[in-house]
Amino acid sequence: MAPLDDIVLDHLDRFLPAPREGLHVEPVLDVIEAQAIEADRTRSVDSGVIEALKGSDVLRMSASRTLGGVECGIHRIGRELEAVAARCPSTAWALWNHLCVFHLFVGALGPDNIDRLRSIVERGEWVSFPAGAGSQVYGRIDDDRAMLNGSATFATGARYGDHCGVVFAVAGDDGQPVRPIDIRFAIVGNASEGFKVDPTWDGSGLRASATDDVHYEDVQVDLASCTAWYGANRADSLRTIPVIDHRYREDWVGLSDLWLGWMAVGVVREALREACLGVVNRRALMGLKMVERPTVQLNLGKAAALVATARAAVAEASSEVDRRIDAGIIPDASDYFRQQAVVTMAVDQLAEAMDLVARTLGGNGLREGSEFERRARDFGAMPLHINVHQDRITHQVGRLVLGVDLEAF
Repeated sequence: MAPLDDIVLDHLDRFLPAPREGLHVEPVLDVIEAQAIEADRTRSVDSGVIEALKGSDVLRMSASRTLGGVECGIHRIGRELEAVAARCPSTAWALWNHLCVFHLFVGALGPDNIDRLRSIVERGEWVSFPAGAGSQVYGRIDDDRAMLNGSATFATGARYGDHCGVVFAVAGDDGQPVRPIDIRFAIVGNASEGFKVDPTWDGSGLRASATDDVHYEDVQVDLASCTAWYGANRADSLRTIPVIDHRYREDWVGLSDLWLGWMAVGVVREALREACLGVVNRRALMGLKMVERPTVQLNLGKAAALVATARAAVAEASSEVDRRIDAGIIPDASDYFRQQAVVTMAVDQLAEAMDLVARTLGGNGLREGSEFERRARDFGAMPLHINVHQDRITHQVGRLVLGVDLEAF
């Protein structure tokens, strides 16, 4: 008879399959997992993991073949991120950010900058996009250059990367934005003089994601490499402006939501797996076997069902985008908000699953050294990301189905 742990894993893996064979990231999954606890403790992903990812096809997954990329499907990239997140959510978060924002960069810069974009892909370089709340970067025009000064926030992965996208307002000699406002976008090399990553990220979860601040002090960018920033209406713009390949008609926010959903599935599935293994070998009060307690069976059964349901929803939403890309169909507002809505509700289901796992483990289970606390912290950051935040998405979907004009973001 097989050991009890093996029996549990066999049944769980059949109900919630999580294959790793054939993934681009497969060769480094064990290394990623081995450093996860230390990465959480030190707030930094192991440099060997970063170099291994840069030396693989993983960074090139979201880039089209025109740019020298692998041109993976949206569903396939989600499966890759699910596998990484199950092992080290911080590594997955930084990688997710790169894949998402490079897609954004390609849409923003367009065919006129194809050589620059191809160079980033072919060199296996890592990109980030610090432009979160509180960002304030100004660019003073000096002949054919812009001199950038200011700070930007939420630079996920910049500490590990090679380039950052920057949105800046053109400023006059007085340092104030010109009127009418002129906002532009450019890519800045992390090795540029005057560019600095400030390791400020101290969030409770995703501790090694390097979601830091960056500072610009007279950083020079060529005006010829800049483009007008289309900002909040980018999803509309991408349906009409020239793009390098059809896949770039899809807005990065919608794709980021789908891939975040896959990561959330990976984290919660792993928490459930560890809980199941722990339960079969534990006893409750009065020496009763936990595995025989009806509430344990109910809670973990419902948690497993919720994970399966969330994964199925995210998988179908991802496949829908793949079918649209393959058919050359331009997405409309309903397509865009549907993919975000599906993920928002899937993450809500996953949050309930995590609560059920915590209830089952109880205080004693957590006291005994479970990794649940770390996974719960990492997962907790996911529904709070602005792209998938339930308050924003459901409000916008409500306006959509009621025929009320949509807000800018």
